[in-house]
Amino acid sequence: MKSALGLAHEDHPLLGHRVLDTAHHVIGVLRAVAPEPTTEAQRTLAPFLPEVSDPVAWLAPERGGREWTTPIESIQEVDQ
Repeated sequence: MKSALGLAHEDHPLLGHRVLDTAHHVIGVLRAVAPEPTTEAQRTLAPFLPEVSDPVAWLAPERGGREWTTPIESIQEVDQ
């Protein structure tokens, strides 16, 4: 069952865990499950409508760095 956390973010059992992004073959930390903002929202800093895009997994490198997104179905928990 999905649980909204606000700002279009959703709860997920792997939030904060190391996961394998099978689409990009990279390990990262799951930071959020939320829709990607539209180009217009990025340009104007206006709110975006969650129904415009499906939620994606937002991952960050384990030691910091630039986040990336991947489909939710492309993440798997890895051993700590």
